[in-house]
Amino acid sequence: MICIASIQLNSQTDIDQNLHIISRAIADASTRADIIVLPENMCVMGRQGELACRFDEIVNVLSSLAKDHGVYLVAGTLPCAVRPDGMPTVQDKYRQSSLVFDLQGVQIARYDKIHLFRATVKDDTGAYDESRTFEMGDELVMVPMYIKGKMINLGMMICFDIRFPKMAQRLRQMGADIISVPAAFTYQTGRMHWQLLLQARALDSQCLMVGSTQGGVHHIGDKTRKTWGHAMMVDANGVVIASSEQTQVIDEDYLIVYGEFDQSKQQQVRQNMPIFECHRLR
Repeated sequence: MICIASIQLNSQTDIDQNLHIISRAIADASTRADIIVLPENMCVMGRQGELACRFDEIVNVLSSLAKDHGVYLVAGTLPCAVRPDGMPTVQDKYRQSSLVFDLQGVQIARYDKIHLFRATVKDDTGAYDESRTFEMGDELVMVPMYIKGKMINLGMMICFDIRFPKMAQRLRQMGADIISVPAAFTYQTGRMHWQLLLQARALDSQCLMVGSTQGGVHHIGDKTRKTWGHAMMVDANGVVIASSEQTQVIDEDYLIVYGEFDQSKQQQVRQNMPIFECHRLR
């Protein structure tokens, strides 16, 4: 059975301290997991420009962590000032990029967040608009991973993407078995929608959804932001198979949620209800 670890963090504004925590969490999770998924904004909450200047350095660190621990690493998100084609982003904006590294530390995929969060929320921040900092990506990404003699296809989403059913369905059409969802849901929207959205997209796509989250209070200058947390995994039947609520706290700086991917069981779900034979997206 393939083991997946979803890591929940409470990242602050100290990039190096966050990296230290991430390194410990990966070392811990690698004792059991074949795939490790980190959350959105894993290296910093706020201060995206400061982190973007260190993009290449951080990529090298993450590559080394994947290689040293022999795991597939889905590296939450990093702000990048260069598009996948090598062209610069719009001035003063970044792409919110999720990267995948293989067991040798080779970067094998990059997905840039397509749906940027814009909402008015009843919290201390009030109005959110990621388009002030980021430009949207424009390409769906599905990446094959070879684990224990099997090919597993990973579809990639980020946070707000999960509200868009066709995206999950198209990733399934591309061949996805698992969909990673690094996220930093606000406390209010997460409380209302996070689990429901994971379950809905699992049913839409008949894929295993892996939600990796920020959770807790984040101090950004003289302001605070509160995220919902609740890292979890939902199988193709919409069943929550792992959740941070069921996880014993071993380290106060992070939580690790473990779940197993049963490919044969998922295939049976798809055969029992062949929804992608009944309707093709256009």
